[in-house]
Amino acid sequence: MSQSNTTAVPGTHKQTESAATPDKWLGIYRQMVKLREFEWQVYELYRSAKMPGLAHLYIGEEAVAVGVCEALRIDDYITSTHRGHGHCLAKGAAVDRMLAELLGKAAGYCRGKGGSMHVADPEHGNLGANAIVGGSTGIAAGAALSAQMRGTGQVAVCFFGEGALGQGLLYEALNMAALWKLPVIYVCENNLYNEYTHYAEVTAGDIKARAEAFGVPAEVVDGQDVRAVYPTALRFVERARAGLGPAFMECRTYRFHGHHVGDIDRAYYRSKQEEQEWESQRDPIKRMAAWLTEQGIADPASLDRIHADVKQEIATGQEFAMRAPFPDASEVKLHVYA
Repeated sequence: MSQSNTTAVPGTHKQTESAATPDKWLGIYRQMVKLREFEWQVYELYRSAKMPGLAHLYIGEEAVAVGVCEALRIDDYITSTHRGHGHCLAKGAAVDRMLAELLGKAAGYCRGKGGSMHVADPEHGNLGANAIVGGSTGIAAGAALSAQMRGTGQVAVCFFGEGALGQGLLYEALNMAALWKLPVIYVCENNLYNEYTHYAEVTAGDIKARAEAFGVPAEVVDGQDVRAVYPTALRFVERARAGLGPAFMECRTYRFHGHHVGDIDRAYYRSKQEEQEWESQRDPIKRMAAWLTEQGIADPASLDRIHADVKQEIATGQEFAMRAPFPDASEVKLHVYA
């Protein structure tokens, strides 16, 4: 089965080059590399049986989380998904505490009790990942309502996959956000597959039009190009912060690996050719590296140093997480709310 969607998204390069300084673009590149290397480490921890449970890797989608979160303040809110490591790191989480959480250690952000699909980092505005598809859409609206009522100027961003388009809660939240002009941006990470099913088989109509039906401004963005994601997110965030209400982004992206780390042979629901086309032609990190080099912002040696620095940060974080103790058994009933 091959339903490749590798064509470029029109109209996504408006004001991209002027949206940030060279140093900003280099910082954005480093963040994307960090997300990629972190997920590779998670995969190795799973394969070596050091990590309990499963994880849903974000490899291939880095431009979305980084492009959006770079447009936010530290006190702005995000809500996340089961594929949420990238969101958490992009919003400011530390590698060592993230890895500790995935390993069930007390030094983790949720003292080892949240794990991969329920990690939260309120200090950096991350209200938590959510294993329920579309489960955070109402939480993001609530956070935006709180910010509006308190007059703080904060903005909330709700990340969700295209599978959430089948959840009624999303439309209830969009309706409320539109009526009350809530400062919330809904970011649909359309990676083409609802677990093992191409989204076109279960999602009718135009995704962008669904938001527009509520009077919510919406744009389709090339989610493999951080130079398209960042300025679009920045424009919508500034609009929401000015009191003009919600917005919606459909970021067309692709997960390079399986639905989760155990999804190894994907040939029965998508072709190897499709995967190879996305990885060879649409890798967001390779595309950004090529642009940085073409613009004279970086050279191959400086980009190599970024990769080396990030790998060292990940290695140091893993060493910390492996040494960290597990929470005491007496904590089993603490911080449990359901």
